[in-house]
Amino acid sequence: MGVKMGMCDPGPLLSCVIVSYNTREMTLDCLRTVVTDLGRMPAELWVVDNASTDGSPRAIREAFPDIHLIENQSNIGFGAANNQAMQQANGDFFLLLNSDAFPTSGAIATMLNYLQEHPDVGLVGPRLLNKDGSLQRSCFRFPYPASAWRENLWISNLFSHRSPLGDYRRWNHDEERAVDYVIGACLLIRRSVFDQVGGFDERFFMYSEEADWQKRIGDAGWKVVFLPTVEVTHLGGASGAAEKARINRHFFESLDYYEWKHYGLLGLVSFRLAMIVGGLLRLIAWVLVLIVIPRRRGTARTKIRLLRWLTIRQATHWRVPFVA
Repeated sequence: MGVKMGMCDPGPLLSCVIVSYNTREMTLDCLRTVVTDLGRMPAELWVVDNASTDGSPRAIREAFPDIHLIENQSNIGFGAANNQAMQQANGDFFLLLNSDAFPTSGAIATMLNYLQEHPDVGLVGPRLLNKDGSLQRSCFRFPYPASAWRENLWISNLFSHRSPLGDYRRWNHDEERAVDYVIGACLLIRRSVFDQVGGFDERFFMYSEEADWQKRIGDAGWKVVFLPTVEVTHLGGASGAAEKARINRHFFESLDYYEWKHYGLLGLVSFRLAMIVGGLLRLIAWVLVLIVIPRRRGTARTKIRLLRWLTIRQATHWRVPFVA
């Protein structure tokens, strides 16, 4: 099954970029879904394979011989792989899509039309759904030291999600609004924004790179908007499903780097201390649950193990990230 779209046009309107890593069948399903949703839209497809060992490149070439396929010899990370394609792509808009994300019918066109009709918006993200159709929360505040203290001391719970002092966790993701950032499972961005701001910071191997990118986009004067009318099913965690320890390490190292990059050493220290205090408070709470609520003991033991690991990690794993 090949795809040839917009061959009579002077150039593609849209470049769709999918990063693949050991998700062969899922990537193929994702490509089929995208091709169907694009229809006759003038578009091009790019797949960047990060050294998969499951036969992904060969299968992709056989099923979609007309797309652009970049085969990396090593896993260079999510942001760097997307940058490779965006630097070579020809579209006026870039759709960045995880290999485990599946747009519903009309989703891509709706996002594209929104950007065309709102020149002050640089990037949009859709409403994400879990496999069972339930909501997957995808909008978040930027992680900065003061917000970490508010969240870990439960102060943010006193404020509405509309307040700058609140967060989005009690928001049903059911209304269009400008947000700090949306997660990177599905993003549509203007090429002009990429040309102005640049791509992902490649020192993030995975995680936090989309928060950093969208912070830079916002700092450049562009809005980031969440569109609840567009739905994408996101399975989540497919590329790292068998590597939980490595994934956890990347997550917290990337968060450390984000804090260091934007708020300096004092900001990083404050952020980590907030997480230590919050971890200790939650540990105490779950120990009490373990003691006084017998039917919750299974859950309590799981929470205690996780919080103990997290608190120890935040207290002991101190190094200035990515400093030569």
